[in-house]
Amino acid sequence: MKKVTIGIIGAGRIGRIHAQNLKFHIPGVRVAAVADLIVESARALAEELEIPLHEHDYRRLLRDPEMDAVVICSSTHTHAQIIMEAAKAGKHIFCEKPVDLSLERIDLALKAVAASGVKFQVGFNRRFDPSFRKAKELVAAGKIGSPHLLRISSRDPQPPPIEYVKSSGGLFLDMMIHDFDMARYLMNEEVAELVATATCRIDPAIGEAGDVDTAVVLMKFEGGALGTIDNSRKAVYGYDQRIEVFGSEGSVIVSNKTPTEVTLHRADSIQGEKPLFFFLERYREAYLAEMDEFIRCIREDKTPSVGGVDGRISVELGLAAKKSLAEGMFVQLRPLSCKVP
Repeated sequence: MKKVTIGIIGAGRIGRIHAQNLKFHIPGVRVAAVADLIVESARALAEELEIPLHEHDYRRLLRDPEMDAVVICSSTHTHAQIIMEAAKAGKHIFCEKPVDLSLERIDLALKAVAASGVKFQVGFNRRFDPSFRKAKELVAAGKIGSPHLLRISSRDPQPPPIEYVKSSGGLFLDMMIHDFDMARYLMNEEVAELVATATCRIDPAIGEAGDVDTAVVLMKFEGGALGTIDNSRKAVYGYDQRIEVFGSEGSVIVSNKTPTEVTLHRADSIQGEKPLFFFLERYREAYLAEMDEFIRCIREDKTPSVGGVDGRISVELGLAAKKSLAEGMFVQLRPLSCKVP
């Protein structure tokens, strides 16, 4: 079996996770290079994982004729440009979310991918979580009858640095974007309209940066079901990730993961453990599974299960939520979704 040769673009924490998974946990992969604008970060990751080449300029990876694919983990504002250049160079592409903060630039990137014929996968890792995937399968199999209500709670253990907030695109496009994708994934329907409300309850500096840290979005799906997403930038008890799909014949619930499944029952109380604290712990299996799919799609000439259209629609929903918050009204989505290339 010929090895799939991969280059990592972006040596931050998510780039590190993907590099580790590709090098140590997915057979038949060669991680050949890592690039980062901060060359010291690229060098440190290359030395740690014994990656042969580290670079300041990602274009060196794209010019390498032996490079089969790139994994884009750089800052959001660089994604679309790197996608277009990688597609033109004939490299298969895995890109972290969001594809871009502009629908126009996303469309340019997706056209470049379509013209080149390379594989393109977007990093919505939560679709690959075993519990969420099982919930999806149960809903799709009709085990809860007709879905009526969806509830997603997604709360971080602590807010990100203010400098990150300023460049992230905001809570709806940085944090809730995962939940928008999960809503579509679980319900297998598009959102017809939504309304958002949000505030700053955690850190006034987030508001001063033009963002919010506490938000709720109400969605109506094309089939008539309703859904809610609530986000908070700070849950003092850990990384809070829960879903429920309620239907005519029952409901399916995914609760938080804890370090163990042990509870202590006493006369005065029942005690359990707090949720896992960090997203890299909570979604360890999902990060590995999504990268395994990417490699299999390259080898077997298959289309990734989460691609450019999913990346675009999630940004549409995030932008619609921002518009709804600004205007204090419902925003229609169906006409926008029809424009997906």
